[in-house]
Amino acid sequence: MGSKNKLKRFNENETFANVYQPKREDLVDSDYEMKGHWNAKHFKNNNPLVLELGCGKGEYSVNLAKKYPNKNFIGIDIKGARFWRGAKTGIEENIPNVAFLRTQIELLDKAFAENEVDEIWITFPDPQIKYKRTKHRMTNSEFLKRYKKVLKPDGVMNLKTDSEFMHGYTLGLLHGEGHEVLYANHNVYKQEGSPEEVTSIQTHYENIYLEQNKPITYIRFKIK
Repeated sequence: MGSKNKLKRFNENETFANVYQPKREDLVDSDYEMKGHWNAKHFKNNNPLVLELGCGKGEYSVNLAKKYPNKNFIGIDIKGARFWRGAKTGIEENIPNVAFLRTQIELLDKAFAENEVDEIWITFPDPQIKYKRTKHRMTNSEFLKRYKKVLKPDGVMNLKTDSEFMHGYTLGLLHGEGHEVLYANHNVYKQEGSPEEVTSIQTHYENIYLEQNKPITYIRFKIK
């Protein structure tokens, strides 16, 4: 994507009512105005709040929002030029229950209050296969602690990935740390009984993986 195009998207994001782009210092140094108030201030209802972390173009967030109008969805990514597509679709198609937040996942507990979130989706994260990149894996112990902070006590996590490494690493960690695995499937399109929200929504990259016959894996779990 050319830098001109990127700039255009950044500028357009500024005008979207469904996009939030707090500065890092707004989150770290002060109490962020939306923290604890996403449903009241943005969605104007008290429906379950669902996050998609590393949402990319926002396809999953947008399609979940269409599928579940009685839930609120926020796609989170540090790259605003990427989720511009999802935000624009949300505006153009008048989807009231989807919004986007530009920030780092590390600052999740600065943007959301304790027990504010009902569910979290992680879709096709970078598996960070090299050992020295373990700290960047989105399902490592430190990240799970962050997610637990903002999730309600019965809150649920979802991991959908084409990486068998990431699937195996996460399952091993969950079992090793005593978390509750609700469902695990190492090939959601081949095995019967896969949840519908896992198989009925496909991202741009997922379609590419499927064309390459890469198995898509899924884990649903609770952090203890």
